[in-house]
Amino acid sequence: MLRGALIGFGNVAEKGHLPGWQSRTDVRIVAATDAVAARRDAFQATCPDGRWHDSVEALLSDEAIDFVDICTPPSSHAPLIQQALRAQLHVLCEKPLATSLSDAQGIATAAMRSGRVVHVVHNWLKAPVCRKVSELIAQDAIGRVQSIRWETLRTQPAIAVPTGGSANWRIDPAIAGGGILFDHGWHALYCVTHWGGIPGGIAATLEKRRFADWPLEDTATVTLDRMPGIAEIHLTWASEQRANTIEIDGEHGHISVAGDVLMLRTAEGERRWSCPPALSKGSHHRDWFVGVADDFCTAVANGGKGNLDEALRCAQLIELAHQSSAAGGARIAVDG
Repeated sequence: MLRGALIGFGNVAEKGHLPGWQSRTDVRIVAATDAVAARRDAFQATCPDGRWHDSVEALLSDEAIDFVDICTPPSSHAPLIQQALRAQLHVLCEKPLATSLSDAQGIATAAMRSGRVVHVVHNWLKAPVCRKVSELIAQDAIGRVQSIRWETLRTQPAIAVPTGGSANWRIDPAIAGGGILFDHGWHALYCVTHWGGIPGGIAATLEKRRFADWPLEDTATVTLDRMPGIAEIHLTWASEQRANTIEIDGEHGHISVAGDVLMLRTAEGERRWSCPPALSKGSHHRDWFVGVADDFCTAVANGGKGNLDEALRCAQLIELAHQSSAAGGARIAVDG
């Protein structure tokens, strides 16, 4: 039985992580804390046997636990992960791993020294439609991947529980780390590189298309090359609709995703699968989190590394995307 504690009890913890943990028989959430003291009532209503602590320090000193599940805004991830590793705890953390590449690399070093697992919630790979994409690529259904096109359309950022004086921390770069590239872009990058491989170069443009008074971008366009093909990613909070589409061309076929429908076209014909829910439906995804929890628990039990390398790659690509955009969209080589 693994004993865990939640650090941060906002929407994603209450509606996604906690019910996901509670569906397991080999894990018990025994405690929680949040910077917003009013979240105590919500936690104890959904986890009546759990204990509430008024600070992270109190939780770490008072509880006999094996891991922490960090569900706080991005700017706090790196210091909290480091604090947990110093306490010799395994760590599951919401994305992004950190808001800078240097912080992400520091986490990797600390994880290696401690011998503990640091695993990031890359839950979109656990969505039914993305699982099916991964399955078809692994089965060589379309041959070698040659190009990927990913589009995420939103009308605004997701609403977050207020923290640090911000009505929605996702539009405060001091808390979020950046705009849509850190938010939805992190998902796109780990999915695209999982399917297409590690890129050799990146070019990006970050824009303010609708929310001109915000101190961060609402739209991002990213091109990754030599994966061995090319990937084009478009993300925006300035759309008139919520939607996700994916197009993947291979040597011998084509995969397309629109909503919760996946279509495979090859020389043998066309096949279609319904894979609800769509990537654009909701934001907490308890069922997807269960798949993440499976991977985390397996890594802890077997002494594995988790998905830390994948998260480091995302941090690297986002940093290079910002550099590219600042240079007018110039291509920047990706250091292996």
